Amino acid sequence: MRRFFRKPNPPAQDLSAAAVSTATVLVVDDSPTETRILTHILTKAGYRVETATNGEEAIEAVRSNCPDLILMDVIMPVLNGYQATRILRRDPETADIPIIMVTTKDMQTDRTWGLRQGANDYLIKPVDRQLLLERIRELLGG
Repeated sequence: MRRFFRKPNPPAQDLSAAAVSTATVLVVDDSPTETRILTHILTKAGYRVETATNGEEAIEAVRSNCPDLILMDVIMPVLNGYQATRILRRDPETADIPIIMVTTKDMQTDRTWGLRQGANDYLIKPVDRQLLLERIRELLGG
């Protein structure tokens, strides 16, 4: 006897994906777990994702691939997120790329310092998925 199973309905697409026109987001984090989480959130929402594991790699990736937005961790080897953000802001070629710091550093002084270095926004890990996507849409003008 042959059994026929109904294929499950495909998962509903994230509504935010409709508003995204294949923008590229660079995720800069030295934690493979955090990188995987952020990549999953972003790809599900329709973004293309590139990754870097430290500030130095981030600067190279930005100069070679010119992402539309950067999610920058703070505590990383080689160059930390504050240093990388400052370098990117001083370069006329990369100065206008929106940067959201996504970090565990949750003191007001950390936030203030991150924004002074040139970050457009500052979110604390674990980041709320909806808040992250909302902030990205705002910064990308959509």
